[in-house]
Amino acid sequence: MSLSNSLGLLGRKVGMMRLFTEDGDSIPVTVVDVSNNRVTQVKTQANDGYDALQVTFGARRASRVTKPIAGHLAKAGVEAGEIIQEFRVASDVAAQYPAGAVVAATAVFAAGQKVDVQGTSIGKGFAGTIKRHNMSSQRASHGNSRSHNVPGSIGMAQDPGRVFPGKRMTGHLGDVTKTIQNLDIFRIDEARQLLMIRGAVPGAKNGFVTVRAAIKAKPVADKGAN
Repeated sequence: MSLSNSLGLLGRKVGMMRLFTEDGDSIPVTVVDVSNNRVTQVKTQANDGYDALQVTFGARRASRVTKPIAGHLAKAGVEAGEIIQEFRVASDVAAQYPAGAVVAATAVFAAGQKVDVQGTSIGKGFAGTIKRHNMSSQRASHGNSRSHNVPGSIGMAQDPGRVFPGKRMTGHLGDVTKTIQNLDIFRIDEARQLLMIRGAVPGAKNGFVTVRAAIKAKPVADKGAN
């Protein structure tokens, strides 16, 4: 079974801090709150054609939930959450979590494990071509008149005489779904259900993220093998 079809956790990006190793090294980490991840539905091969766990995170007032969603959550006996997401899992994993069960951080992840974190990047509004696509600007020396930070020619010759679709130009920068792969879980606060992740977690503070087991992590080599 692929690791992409493994159980993950929903969370909220709290912010950044630093932790220290036993040798005194300072490690910058991002704190992700994954507390109270509760199962809202268990999908099985017999009923739905595939095995999955539907999980919700956060808290939302009952008046802010539509009647179909309220009925769906009432059937599972769980409080309404801010986000709901589904994770494809194996049948034996789905059988471990009945509807209404709370998924603990230590039941899914361990310190030292590599994970993929998905979130919505910070929106930066309307940006120019150079900044938006991380291009190199032209020289700012004498003789370069008003062309220091412009993309240059975008058109074609008479044939085809048009700008091809997909041309990298100015536009909205950020506010898109981003996945950062192979980040390290440096530490897990089991009491407060916090993940301390080393690396760049996408999004702003208080933004929602999804944490899954890394699907491209290289296996750890056995040091005892020759």
